Amino acid sequence: MNHSDPTTHPSPEPECRWALTPRTGAEGWVDGGWWPRSTDPGTEFPPLIAAMTALGLPVLRVSFHLGAWDAGARRLTVHDTVVELEGFRSAQPHIVTMIGPHRRRTRLLVIPPATPGGAARAALRAAADIDTDTTADDILRWNNVPGAPAASRGPRRRAGSTGDSAAS
Repeated sequence: MNHSDPTTHPSPEPECRWALTPRTGAEGWVDGGWWPRSTDPGTEFPPLIAAMTALGLPVLRVSFHLGAWDAGARRLTVHDTVVELEGFRSAQPHIVTMIGPHRRRTRLLVIPPATPGGAARAALRAAADIDTDTTADDILRWNNVPGAPAASRGPRRRAGSTGDSAAS
């Protein structure tokens, strides 16, 4: 199937609402958090990709949960770079993985768009905290984010990662 390849030049307004964990060598469940304004990948991913690229974290692919985002194109062109959008039913619903050159991965906790400002900002801070090994679901739940998943049955450990943590 041939899909269109929309070209996007994200405007600096509105500002991308996100936070990254400083690169320390330590790994947590996420490398930061992101609070999009909608679930439209064609609207939301380009400003995030542009912001990451501006920090020296180029993005070539975005992996996300299919059920958490509206249907859209399978690729975007952001500032002359083609970015593949890969939706999976097996992906965690509140995580997007930004994949750059050399398979460098940046995992971002996605805070639902309708989350009230105070809870969203608290979850962003928690997701970018370098001293946490807290799961994405726990960050959402502990910050009273509406629609956060129920508590898990026991502690989970993150499997080894093949990528680097993000830098701010």
